[in-house]
Amino acid sequence: MSDGDSGQWQTLDDLLGLEAIADAAVAGAGIGKLAFYGRCSTEENQDPRTSHAWQLGEAQRFVEPLGGGIVAEFFDIGESRSLPWERRTQASLALAALKDPRRGWDGLVVREATRCWFGNQFSLTWPKFDRFGASLWIPSLGGRFDPENTVHDMAMTITGGLSKSERQHVQRRTRAAMAAQVMGSVRVGGRRTDMS
Repeated sequence: MSDGDSGQWQTLDDLLGLEAIADAAVAGAGIGKLAFYGRCSTEENQDPRTSHAWQLGEAQRFVEPLGGGIVAEFFDIGESRSLPWERRTQASLALAALKDPRRGWDGLVVREATRCWFGNQFSLTWPKFDRFGASLWIPSLGGRFDPENTVHDMAMTITGGLSKSERQHVQRRTRAAMAAQVMGSVRVGGRRTDMS
């Protein structure tokens, strides 16, 4: 790689806020102990065990090279992403743990941001973590969320919009499938009669 190429990549790293992460990993400081948060929808018959396993595994593969380790887990099953964190069982426990100075972790990693934040939820959630000195590690950002980084802020705003769009798509598909089932049959006296 030429020096010119190296400078271009450095500029991109600076814009994305990746240099501090790389420096910390090289210096051996590591990112420390983290909690993991994930969520599994049951709308599309997702298997909670499989969903938990792949989200946690991917989160571990993301943080371990950076010197991080997952020491606590919060995983919501069957709770809509549209619910605020305070109304989701496990997410609310993660928020409550922030207030405990002996919580045992310094930050939280999510594998799939679109499963975790919906609409403007990230902008409402992040300040709670910041207030108690907990970092947020998001693979789609390439590392730790930096509130001073405009690209990170825009990316998380877009993520919330994508999450909202994905949920609406699932709802439309579910309604269409139900309508197709109804159109293909008629219930007569409690019995299903096929009209084809």
